[in-house]
Amino acid sequence: MNRRNLSLTLTLLITIAVICSLLSVYNLHNQLPFALWHRALWQPNIDDVQQMLFHYSLMPRVTVAMLAGAGLGLVGLLFQQVLRNPLAEPSTLGVSAGAQLGLTVATLWSLPGGEITQQFAAMIGAIVVGLLVFGVAWGKRMSPVTLILAGLVLGLYCGAVSSLLGLFNYQQLQSIYLWNTGSLNQQDWTTTAFLLPRVAIVWLLAFLMQRPMTLLGLDDGVAKNLGLGLSAARFTVLALAIFLSAQLVNAVGIIGFVGLFAPLLARTLGARRLSTRLILAPLIGALLLWLTDQIVLWLAGVWTEISTGAATALVGAPILLWLLPRLRHSAVPPPMNQGDHIPKERHHLVRWMLLAGILLLMGLVVALCFGRNAQGWHWSLGHQLNLLLPWRTPRVFAALAAGVMLASAGVIIQKLTGNPMASPEVLGISSGATFGVVLMLFLVPGDAFVWLLPAGSLGAAATLGIILLVSGLRQFSAERMLLTGIALSTVFNTILVMLMASGDPRMGDLLSWISGSTYSVTAAQAWRTGIIALVLLMLVPFCRRWINILPLGSVTGRAVGLALTPTRIALLALTAIMTAVATLTVGPLSFVGLMAPHMARMLGFRRAIPQWMVASVMGGLLMMLADWCGRMIIFPNQIPAGLLATFIGAPYFIYLLRKQAS
Repeated sequence: MNRRNLSLTLTLLITIAVICSLLSVYNLHNQLPFALWHRALWQPNIDDVQQMLFHYSLMPRVTVAMLAGAGLGLVGLLFQQVLRNPLAEPSTLGVSAGAQLGLTVATLWSLPGGEITQQFAAMIGAIVVGLLVFGVAWGKRMSPVTLILAGLVLGLYCGAVSSLLGLFNYQQLQSIYLWNTGSLNQQDWTTTAFLLPRVAIVWLLAFLMQRPMTLLGLDDGVAKNLGLGLSAARFTVLALAIFLSAQLVNAVGIIGFVGLFAPLLARTLGARRLSTRLILAPLIGALLLWLTDQIVLWLAGVWTEISTGAATALVGAPILLWLLPRLRHSAVPPPMNQGDHIPKERHHLVRWMLLAGILLLMGLVVALCFGRNAQGWHWSLGHQLNLLLPWRTPRVFAALAAGVMLASAGVIIQKLTGNPMASPEVLGISSGATFGVVLMLFLVPGDAFVWLLPAGSLGAAATLGIILLVSGLRQFSAERMLLTGIALSTVFNTILVMLMASGDPRMGDLLSWISGSTYSVTAAQAWRTGIIALVLLMLVPFCRRWINILPLGSVTGRAVGLALTPTRIALLALTAIMTAVATLTVGPLSFVGLMAPHMARMLGFRRAIPQWMVASVMGGLLMMLADWCGRMIIFPNQIPAGLLATFIGAPYFIYLLRKQAS
């Protein structure tokens, strides 16, 4: 770090620390006069409620905010360094989703032990998911690509289970939605005593492992030539990160964004050496969470109370959006190495597409004709089928079209960015469309669902506009685009979770659509979705040259005469439209856009058009099968197709990863 960057960093950190201190003094003074602080801190009068609150609630809250923020910043740095991906954070390997599932199960089963049992269940869930991720990736020497993909898919799987339980137990699990937003309310110094040694020990161990961690940030071949044992080093560092993540989730709930933002800001400020970032990232995380929590306390006195985790996203995301256009391209680590072994490229595409067409036709016949009624399983034919087709046909074809569009969007965005974590959901378009629908629900009186399409379209369009503005129209950056999408998704999802926790009955009605239900799809909506999907899919072959060249890098693209910025913007717009239309049809929770492209790639289809064709068919089949299973599994009740798509696709995805490893 040069002298200019050092002075800028010190000025920024000191300024934030002063603001935090002034806010803390103001909030504490409102609770207790300054003259009584010393006594209340060391020997509080048990007959004075204000002194007891000062000693057992407000002061522990300050220390917990700093410790949790420092821990999140450290964990985010460890994940990003080892996995070589700027999008990596504590939720990358499914830790947060595993903790959420553990807490959800403990709450539903009403296990004895109260809060201690729930916290223990959350920690067990996080650790079990981490071990499963290691088990999948172990056969490939802890490859970063395999680790991230296994973690993402297992995290999605746990999230789908939690969402499914919440769908059928909305009132009972309302407290879980509040916990998901992160809370720093304290009743004593127990959490401080719990976090302090754990954060300190992991930080010291990370400092002792500077050399192997620095090598892990390089290419695998370079690290091996320098004598590093890749599997052991990755396992050790990631085990530390998962352990600390589980402890943080156990202590304060799920607080997002800090783990992503703190390491990025440390690098933006000019910290290139790992030793410098090991100091800056925890410090930035501590200051960010401390500042946000004090703002929350101030708002509670003058307006209303919101959770600290929600406020962190609402405060941090605009800062990140402001920072990203000013971020030099080199300030973001390059996408991770994708040199994993994958099957040999398949060339008999026609044969595979014929097989896929037969499977698709069989799937359509089963979805339309085979089902259950009060007497059991049966085939519907003739007059009975004619009576059922108006109900079954719209949702089947809507699910098929949505799955095809999400898979196509996933292929394009992964080729465009060169990042295996990229998906339509990561872009934030799904969240933007969802936020538009939720906003419409609160603004439009009466039956607002007739405004679903225009409201969702406006939300998706506004999100796309922000992404293009921040990503840079002239100097387009894929990394900035993905980080912008994550920032917007974080804000939208945080607001959505806050509304879920509010208990508003309108959110209960919207929950089935958010979960990916096709129950309310009409024939007109299915026709509209199908026609739009057909038009958009016809455009993809014309983008073949672009999609083949962009993964080769900017230099190669310019050398062959490709206009990079217009090309990227056009592909991004195409992806955004596909995602928005699919989201408005089946909701935002499907994750087909992440899984289907990788399934096609792992089957041996790597070139742009073959991968797109196979992934599209797999995405459509996956959503269609999910819709049929959702209607049949717990008949006459239904499970949303979006959630079931994850249930069906995730195990097969993990199987393919394990097959590669062996």
